[in-house]
Amino acid sequence: MEGTFRAHQVPLSNPAAHPEHLQLLEDWLKSYRPEELFDKHGRLLAELAELAPTGERRMGANPHANGGILLRDLRMPDFQDYAVDVPTPGVRGIGDTHVLGRFLRDVATLNGKQRNFRIFVPDETLSNGLEALFEVTQRQWDAATVANDEFLAPSGRVLDSMLSEHQCEGWLEGYLLTGRHGLFNCYEAFIHIIDSMFNQHAKWLKVTAHLPWRRKIASLNYLLASHVWRQDHNGFTHQDPGFIDHVVNKKAEVVRVYFPPDANCLLSVMDHCLRSRHYVNVVIAGKHPAPQWLSMEAAVKHCTQGISIWQWASNDQEAETDVVMACCGDVPTLETLAAVSILREHLPDLKIRVVNVVNLMKLQPQSEHPHGLSDADFDTIFTKDKPVIFAFHAYPWLIHRLTYRRTNHDNFHVRGYKEEGTISTPFDMTVVNDLDRFHLVMDAIDRLPQTGDKGSYLKQQLKDKLVEHRQYINQYGRDMPEIRDWMWR
Repeated sequence: MEGTFRAHQVPLSNPAAHPEHLQLLEDWLKSYRPEELFDKHGRLLAELAELAPTGERRMGANPHANGGILLRDLRMPDFQDYAVDVPTPGVRGIGDTHVLGRFLRDVATLNGKQRNFRIFVPDETLSNGLEALFEVTQRQWDAATVANDEFLAPSGRVLDSMLSEHQCEGWLEGYLLTGRHGLFNCYEAFIHIIDSMFNQHAKWLKVTAHLPWRRKIASLNYLLASHVWRQDHNGFTHQDPGFIDHVVNKKAEVVRVYFPPDANCLLSVMDHCLRSRHYVNVVIAGKHPAPQWLSMEAAVKHCTQGISIWQWASNDQEAETDVVMACCGDVPTLETLAAVSILREHLPDLKIRVVNVVNLMKLQPQSEHPHGLSDADFDTIFTKDKPVIFAFHAYPWLIHRLTYRRTNHDNFHVRGYKEEGTISTPFDMTVVNDLDRFHLVMDAIDRLPQTGDKGSYLKQQLKDKLVEHRQYINQYGRDMPEIRDWMWR
């Protein structure tokens, strides 16, 4: 078999039933001359045992093979210093990752002397809105350069000059395992390329967390931008939010998934992730200009809880709730609040509760995930018997999977990505996947018979709006002004 393609296969089959194979096995093992290595009791000879290194020279005890021994906390700026001013919900923002870039820039600066923080990106630092990093560091690059290269130097805190997700993942895992900190920033659709590499790291974290001699290491942090709902110059090839489903398959003690709805929430979440230990943190955020909903004070409270009722958007404080409008993700949050504004304008008697989810794992029961809500708290937020219209960033069945044991699960109606769309307008991406404000309102009307004729007429108006939308973008190539200019009032 040596020297053939069979060398990677099982060399002997069932020696217990084939004496000739058993003899081959014996001959093979004896070829190592065990009588020269062990005494008559099977113990390794003392003079050979003495050859092994001791203390930190042993492979498993070397600090570089047990990186938690070398790990030092990051020097962190106060993330609240980078807050977006949100005097009222819905003010315009420059793009959430552009705000985060300033924070990461200063994390890199504060840890420059420690040389223990890097950002790994497959050629997308600028594309994903982290351009502020290049104010203080370069792309590390040791190869040839040409005149029009940008931000290349033999030393730098950003490694993004190779379009290889595999390379970034391998670099980052090695960086973490040797006691340092890092972040992997990637297009959402292409993080799938390293699914199997993530698998093995997550399994390693799970096993080593229970080894008392192995110290915990810094978390593996993913920032997924250029996400599925904004396809202004890419298309169907750049649409796949399924990495989230893949991550959730791993042990609950290891994985965390976050959907900050605006820049202040993103700052709060990323500060938490960079400080954490021995997790895989997945953060999904947008880079395009988008509404900002929460002041920094409100964002910290919201992200600390992971899920909350947005009282400023709800009107059921003094009456029984008719419908829960829930959302998870920046674009689903926008469309949900736009839907709520339509409902409150045209069906003012409805009592609506708005729920936003930042920490996806809050939806699971406590018995399944340490962050999960108790059944009592879940019922308090989502009610026990009212319809829940849930707008979700990714594939809708994940929400059903996480909530199927809950009291009110049968009343959950989830909208999310369903493999539709290509290069199109921002709003049209939501329309073709039935996640837009008009579909969300119609979903609510279908589950609220008390809306009567008012609901029927409103539903017809919204169907007409969808036709108007299609005609407008076909003619002008952009969304209608009432969509582009919509603001929460």
